[in-house]
Amino acid sequence: MNTAVIDIGTNTLLLLIVDENLRRVVDLCRFGRLGKGLDASGRLATEAVTKSLDICREYRKVMDEHGVSAPRVIGTQALREAANAAEFVGPAEQILGAPIEVIGGAREAELAFTSVATAFPDLAGTAFVVVDVGGGSTEFIVTDGTKVVSAVSVPIGAVRMTERHLKSDPPAPAELAALEAEIDQKLAALNLPRGITVIGTAGTATTMAAVALGLAPYDPDRVTGFRMTPADVSELYAKVARATVAERKAMAGMEAQRADVIAGGIAIYARIAATTGAPALVTCDRGIRWGLAYEIAGKR
Repeated sequence: MNTAVIDIGTNTLLLLIVDENLRRVVDLCRFGRLGKGLDASGRLATEAVTKSLDICREYRKVMDEHGVSAPRVIGTQALREAANAAEFVGPAEQILGAPIEVIGGAREAELAFTSVATAFPDLAGTAFVVVDVGGGSTEFIVTDGTKVVSAVSVPIGAVRMTERHLKSDPPAPAELAALEAEIDQKLAALNLPRGITVIGTAGTATTMAAVALGLAPYDPDRVTGFRMTPADVSELYAKVARATVAERKAMAGMEAQRADVIAGGIAIYARIAATTGAPALVTCDRGIRWGLAYEIAGKR
């Protein structure tokens, strides 16, 4: 029996279908950009709603082809924040044939931890920090290797930071300075532990790994477990930040639909690495969609 999970985020809609042994059957990513303009307007843009509903129709067809009647569907920051979220949620639920659970930041952090802890069993008993940089928010989960010590969601993400600060193509030095200053301000309030490994999940982290590896096509198994030093992250951030969107799209491993917002996302990881003295950033392709799939399988 196949199980389907759909993760509706600020930038992407993700469909994961796994079999009874938790083997990947389908793993799709489409860019609805639900959070486009949300930081300024507080509302979902009509074009983003239309595009995202089209993706829901595509996913419904794929699920039908794989014998899934009712998926588990979760929505994150854009649907938490938008005043008109119902304009998307109602029609999407009808298309998908399932309710959309709009989860809070703490729940999102919990699923990210479940995913990473399951993907990296060798980390059991070792302290680490999971960082899930999304389009509209970033989740920070601190664990001692046996349990979650703290989990917090902060409203900084690749789309939000780009729209707020990066107006030029390529970004001007003053724009990058303002971006980094805001990230540092948010990080200072978290008091993250120093000197422990950071595990990066979601699209920004996996794109960083794909570009560093020059992956074409994308390979989730090579991305999961890939290690970057703080110097590697800083170098990649500088490379991306000084490139135009067109130049980024030409980079091996870069998803074209992420090229316009990727600098804002990598900046978050670069500042984390710099301010916490993390020895390494390890990337994990298995984000919250996998966390929910693992949870469903455990309950079953």
